[in-house]
Amino acid sequence: MALEETLWRAETRFDPVLMDQTFSSDFVEFGRSGRRYERAEMLFDPDQNAEIRASLPLPDYSVQLVSGDVALATYTSEVRYGDEVEVGRRSSLWVKEGGRWRLRFHQGTPC
Repeated sequence: MALEETLWRAETRFDPVLMDQTFSSDFVEFGRSGRRYERAEMLFDPDQNAEIRASLPLPDYSVQLVSGDVALATYTSEVRYGDEVEVGRRSSLWVKEGGRWRLRFHQGTPC
C-alpha cells in the first residue's frame, strides 16, 4: 500500500528519481479517461507547488500475490478537483525486479 500511495502524494509523485525507480521499463497504463500512457509520460519534472487531493489511505485497498514476484493491487480512488470528487476503480500490477517492487501495469476505470 505504501508503494501505491507514493503515486498519490505530491512529494513522492513529482520526485523523478523515485518514480524512475518505481515504474518498470515496460510500464503501461490505461487511464480513467481510456487513454493509453507509456512510461515516459509518467515521469514528471519536480513541482514544488503540485497538489494531489486524493483520499488516503486508499479506500478498499486489497493486494493479492499472483505469484511470488507478482502482486495485484486493487482499490478505489477518490480525488478532489475543486468542488468535485472523481471516483474510480484502480488496479496495479507490481512485479519484483532485482529485489525491488516495480509498477508494470495500471488501469483506472471511472465509477
